[in-house]
Amino acid sequence: MRTKILFLISSLFLLLPTALFAQNNQEQNEEIFKARVVEIVEQKNVTRDDGSVSIQQKLKLKGLEGKWEDKEIIFDGTEFDVLSASEYKIDDKVLVNYSVGPEGEENFYVIGFSRTSPIYWLAFLFALIVIAIGRLKGFRALIVLLLTFLIILKFIIPKILTGSDPLLITIIGSLFILILSVYITEGLKRTSTIAIFSILISLIITGLLSVWFSAITKLTGFASEEAMYLIGLSGGNINIKGLLLAGIIIGALGVLDDVIISQVALVKELKISNPELTKSQIYNQAMRVGISHLSSMVNTLFLAYAGASLPLLILFSVKQPPFLTFNQVIDNEMMATEIVRTFTGSIGLVLAVPIATFLAVQFIKKVKN
Repeated sequence: MRTKILFLISSLFLLLPTALFAQNNQEQNEEIFKARVVEIVEQKNVTRDDGSVSIQQKLKLKGLEGKWEDKEIIFDGTEFDVLSASEYKIDDKVLVNYSVGPEGEENFYVIGFSRTSPIYWLAFLFALIVIAIGRLKGFRALIVLLLTFLIILKFIIPKILTGSDPLLITIIGSLFILILSVYITEGLKRTSTIAIFSILISLIITGLLSVWFSAITKLTGFASEEAMYLIGLSGGNINIKGLLLAGIIIGALGVLDDVIISQVALVKELKISNPELTKSQIYNQAMRVGISHLSSMVNTLFLAYAGASLPLLILFSVKQPPFLTFNQVIDNEMMATEIVRTFTGSIGLVLAVPIATFLAVQFIKKVKN
């Protein structure tokens, strides 16, 4: 579970700074507020030259917050030619952008649906199920998740926005996340400390590999639109390549967390169940189980990245110039970035199993059942 959550957080990592910049640099004569659709004044279908059909609507809205509460607003979407315009219905909640033009005229534009309520309910359902099944440990996991998000949002991102090296800041932040995550969920004990050192070693290996192969493949970090947007907003204050490497580190952290904690716990159980086993026997037995677990985890890591990049994969599968051959596809920086991200994370994951097993065998004392 922590693997998927941390992967989502690492995916959001590149998007959150954009949102923060948008909020900080927003002009005083522009704001965004929620409104409700009270009437569809006009609706028409527009057929494009390529045969696709888009819906254009003129809406009467009622503000739901701030100075716009209960005020009626007209948004004339028939004046805009939008490629993928949404179809709004009565009682839909939407986000409206308000701005003042150069002549002092007021402009309203519907950005999209307001999705906060269903997302909050989904988060509540998630927390409820985690606590119901995991009980105290589930509650601890939620605390760790909250602290992880806060470290990323309040420490890592602000430091990067001020021009600090993204890779260094992310390593420091990941260390805090690692210590809090393991000690809160697993408790202050020897196995927790062994797990932390195992994760740290594996994370360092992953980081070094990502730095090395991003240099060899000449990745710049400018493959995504978000990166270009960030450069424009920050005035070049952000190290985009470092941001790419930082995302790889955070993405790998959750996977390593899951595998290593399980492996250390397995070694402890083997020592408890059969104190007569030698270190070599315990290592071999634990590795057999670890390798079995590893097979599914490597596939999980690939599927997580593939799922996040599915539109990109489809784009490269249409076989249009300049993506006619396999080599042309992997030469593209967007695809090369995902390949480096996947393989460096997977190598760190594979090496984590023998590292964690060895440290656990060496430093967990034999205990009688």
